[in-house]
Amino acid sequence: MARNITVIPPTAKLTEGNTVKKEIPKIRMAAYCRVSTDQEEQLSSYENQVNYYTNYIMNHPNYELIGVYADEGITGTNTKKRENFKKMIADCEAGKIDRIIVKSISRFARNTLDCLNYVRRLKELGIGVTFEKENIDTLDAKGEVLLTILSSLAQDESRSISENSTWGIRKRFEQGHLHVNTTKFMGYDKDENGNLIINEEQAETVRLIYDKYLRGRNYFSIAKELNEAEIPGWNGEVKWIASTIEKMLHNEKYKGDALLQKTYTVDFHTKKRDKNNGQVA
Repeated sequence: MARNITVIPPTAKLTEGNTVKKEIPKIRMAAYCRVSTDQEEQLSSYENQVNYYTNYIMNHPNYELIGVYADEGITGTNTKKRENFKKMIADCEAGKIDRIIVKSISRFARNTLDCLNYVRRLKELGIGVTFEKENIDTLDAKGEVLLTILSSLAQDESRSISENSTWGIRKRFEQGHLHVNTTKFMGYDKDENGNLIINEEQAETVRLIYDKYLRGRNYFSIAKELNEAEIPGWNGEVKWIASTIEKMLHNEKYKGDALLQKTYTVDFHTKKRDKNNGQVA
């Protein structure tokens, strides 16, 4: 009786010289950097962070650099204005990133709720965040407990910074030192020492507005006449409206006075401001 015989070819014996190595895919890494002010020393820190993470990821044999996402000179108490942060999250959701590395919790977010929400959102996607300073890996079992504690401390730190900043500003007010923003304050510029100087070209427009008002023109007619004469405003555009004229005519600084603390910050987190009707002395 004939039998079917299956011949199994011999397996090639792998030696040290011809070992076939299975290539392990690299981890697609991204870094996030942020500084909270536009001061020169902070911007230097910003550049250093970008360079550090670029070199760190590119020189790591198991990492592939996807990008260094950086926001410059933006507050960290919320994530509403951090465009590159939001782009990084979008890239994570698009499956482009495996892991994120950031200097510390305070660079990622100073708001506990925002921080935890984003970390959990990324965790559901299988994406971990490494906080170098705190030595936290969010994919680790202990990571979220430590993160909750530390991010809460970071939020307290932000509140403290806000309160100290407000205290410093009020102390300078008490001493007679004031800061006037001349960006929209038509008719004035600042010299190298921060002192107000007259911008003669714009000053002519300011005098014209007051002259028209004293001659009986109302806000609407003044705005209309300026637009018809194609006279530019503070930003160089010819776009006058009645409310702008009203604010200029009611601005006490044009007569040499300064009314401080017209508004105050209601909530350091939302940055919401409200009119000061005596709440802040």
